[in-house]
Amino acid sequence: MQQETIARPWIDQYPADIPETIEYDEHTLHHYLKKAATEVPKKSLLEFMGKEMSYQEVYDAALRFANGLQKLGVKKGDRVAIMLANTPQSVISYYGILMAGGIIVQTNPLYMERELEHQMIDSGATVMICLDLVYPKVQNVRDKTALEHVIVTRIKDYLPFPKNVIYPFIQKKNTGMDVKVDFDAHNHDFVRFIQSNRSLEMNVYIDPKEDLALLQYTGGTTGVAKGVMLTHYNLVANTTQCIRWMHKIDHGNEVILGALPFFHVYGMTVGMNFSVMDRSKLVILPKFDTTQTLKAIQKQKVTIFPGAPTMYIGLLNDKNVEKFDLSSINICISGSAPLPLEVQQQFESKTGGKLSEGFGLTEASPVTHFNLMWGKRPQGSIGLPWPDTDVSIVSAETGEQAKPGEVGELIIRGPQIMRGYWNRPEETAATLQNGWLYTGDMGYMDEEGYFYIVDRKKDMIIAGGFNIYPREIEEVLFEHPAIMEAVAIGIPDPYRGETVKAFIVLKDGAKATEEELNAFCRKQLAAYKVPRSYEFRQELPKTMVGKVLRRALQEEEKERMTS
Repeated sequence: MQQETIARPWIDQYPADIPETIEYDEHTLHHYLKKAATEVPKKSLLEFMGKEMSYQEVYDAALRFANGLQKLGVKKGDRVAIMLANTPQSVISYYGILMAGGIIVQTNPLYMERELEHQMIDSGATVMICLDLVYPKVQNVRDKTALEHVIVTRIKDYLPFPKNVIYPFIQKKNTGMDVKVDFDAHNHDFVRFIQSNRSLEMNVYIDPKEDLALLQYTGGTTGVAKGVMLTHYNLVANTTQCIRWMHKIDHGNEVILGALPFFHVYGMTVGMNFSVMDRSKLVILPKFDTTQTLKAIQKQKVTIFPGAPTMYIGLLNDKNVEKFDLSSINICISGSAPLPLEVQQQFESKTGGKLSEGFGLTEASPVTHFNLMWGKRPQGSIGLPWPDTDVSIVSAETGEQAKPGEVGELIIRGPQIMRGYWNRPEETAATLQNGWLYTGDMGYMDEEGYFYIVDRKKDMIIAGGFNIYPREIEEVLFEHPAIMEAVAIGIPDPYRGETVKAFIVLKDGAKATEEELNAFCRKQLAAYKVPRSYEFRQELPKTMVGKVLRRALQEEEKERMTS
């Protein structure tokens, strides 16, 4: 695929305020926090359950954190893991790691030990910042990894009085856990860690275009979790593209809802990094709860709501939604899963704002396409490519560029595209070819340059915005002594978009129940990956060479649901 062969009809659809190309700053991500703290120090950056922190306060805490990391021996290029829910601590840790020259490894707090162990071994992380609730899991895998230091924090640490006093009792009641940590030379209390260090300016030289900011783990096209290498420049470019695409926003005065998890690259870019770069206010929610979200939108007068379709569906179906004023919402940025038209229409009617759908993937920081906020939005389209983002549809057979309307594989090139997969040169070479990212998604472009996804070349399941890889579920099921064969597929779900169903063939004479398999999976997989249903069969449909016909099972399910 050569550059001169690429037609860009989408440029003609751009409003006058959106440029065809952007001049990107060659700065580090943390440069923007420092600049804002210098120029608007008292302006509120974070709001967390009643507590507010200014740009200066967050910057000062991040500097102290960075100094502390250097005392622990963290050097440029060292990997530091964050295993936190959305909290001020997650923002402070994120920017502090970057200031110290470290590479962030974002880790889902829902991970079970086997998932956590793989990620820590693969990344070689030497320091972990985690919540007290997940500390036992970290301890259980620690000896198998390179982790030398664990910095532990609690939700209550950044709550205002009296919530900070009450919350531990609520947490214990809800979780049944009261975790005790023995703090020593290798286990550190987050608050004391910051308080015991000075806010000295860092002097770590970082080349934004070459040096990594982040290892974001994804199953990619194979299901084996691997680290996507994203540079400071990749993330700065994608955040800049996002800000410029939202061309009618009130720069510096927006209130952004931080309900999407920051450990997911989507929430990180369109929530956290967007807020800091635009000098807007970020309202943080530690988890998505419809009641708390409605209260936050009304009280904080949220203007920008990045989310997933399941969030909008959840709010619309909350029995008390009519009691809340959501009219402050101006923009809703939807991603992670297809957005149903009726959800878009109902949410826009309820808020008076615009809800548009985009598309992206971890390997692209993550956004590559978006529908216009104030303009044409064809039904079912993922929208137009962002500025400086070349997109082509190529034939899966010949590799030649497809004509408008013809289905092929979506390939992408732009400043937001990853450097490759961490320590996986062969997979990098297969996915990145001549500067193009081969996405594995099948789609087409219409005559005007709008893109549509019709299928996935890979078998990934997207449930509630989470990427789920069948192979990982199948590997867990195969460990059960009664199972001979297992295959996991995604089936349509009106709320989550897709949900996981497992087909099981038992060994001769063996017995197992759905309840038993569910309990078995819950011990080894994050809750969102656990199959919601199981079907026991005598045999599975296969090809002549013995490969399970996953597509045949999916077609059976579709027919069953429509009949």
